[in-house]
Amino acid sequence: MLLAVDVGNTDVTFGIFDGERLITRFHFSVKAPRTSDEYGVLICDIINQRGFSVDAIDSAIVASVVPKIMYSFRKGLMRYVGVDPIMVGAGVKTGLKIETVNPRETGPDRIVDAVAAYELYGGPVIVVDYGTATTYDFVSADGTFCGGVICPGMKIAAKALWDDTANLPEIELMATDRVIGKETVAAMQAGLYYGNVGQSKYIINQMKQEAGVKNIRVVATGGLGKIISEHTKEIEVYDPDLTLKGLQIIFEKQK
Repeated sequence: MLLAVDVGNTDVTFGIFDGERLITRFHFSVKAPRTSDEYGVLICDIINQRGFSVDAIDSAIVASVVPKIMYSFRKGLMRYVGVDPIMVGAGVKTGLKIETVNPRETGPDRIVDAVAAYELYGGPVIVVDYGTATTYDFVSADGTFCGGVICPGMKIAAKALWDDTANLPEIELMATDRVIGKETVAAMQAGLYYGNVGQSKYIINQMKQEAGVKNIRVVATGGLGKIISEHTKEIEVYDPDLTLKGLQIIFEKQK
């Protein structure tokens, strides 16, 4: 079985694949610093709690945007799970042509999402990932990664509100029925939610216009992607497991 790992700025997300089938997923926070032993024990414990044997995992692939934890994290996988993971980056086959000024600077998470969106839903395609940062990327019909947009995610914007203002409280992020909030919490929730909905609509339509191509599919993923896609008609597909699926696809391309 394959262990696919997406190391993000907030969470590490894991998926276990049996062939092409995703059979379970789990995640934990990256905020707490951990040793290789702590990473290894935590991963093995969760896998066992899910009813799977660590011994059944014979390969792994990792995409990471947090370099500072990768030495300990990789050592933990090697020592406790017994696999040396493929690291998504320069030299790894993706099937896409990266047409940016410096391809090495393009985040592996963006590449993985783009591979999954293109392979699963076809091109041309715009893929939107609502994570710690919100990214919008365009892949042409012939599989060329043409670039995209990086914006602060909803959680970053929310944290800035309550950290950098004296009177605004920490709130739950959620969709609201009205733009006009009648009290502070509702006003903040509406601002964060509809601000991101409006951002998504504008950026997606502008990307379509600049691409000059008709019939571009739009695929979204990420933790907050579901609530935003529900009020954004420009988004056609919401796939919460897009990144993990992309990792599995890239793993197969290495064979």
